[in-house]
Amino acid sequence: VQLQASGGGLVQAGGSLRLACAASGTMFSINGLGWYRQAPGKQRELVAAISIGGGTNYGDSVKGRFTISTNSAKNTVYLQMDSLKPEDTAVYYCNAKTGRRMEYDHWGQGTQVTVSS
Repeated sequence: VQLQASGGGLVQAGGSLRLACAASGTMFSINGLGWYRQAPGKQRELVAAISIGGGTNYGDSVKGRFTISTNSAKNTVYLQMDSLKPEDTAVYYCNAKTGRRMEYDHWGQGTQVTVSS
């Protein structure tokens, strides 16, 4: 599975950004897609995830502000980020999970999101 992320950038607090991640390769093996982020000096954390069945899961800090979705082919995952805060500044990584128990992680290259105050 290969993942190609795009859409990061610089935005003022309160603004919006939309990230996209295109998946390719053994698509049939993907059971979930998601986004994680890592800020300097911090551990990588879950931002949002979506299963092939459509169920979603969000990190507590982004609930109500971020929305994860996929296209109809389920080969692209989006992250709509609204009401951005400076603390959302991080490198955002696209993730795909394979395996019957989603035990295998695949990562795209990171994309920088910077929110200025």
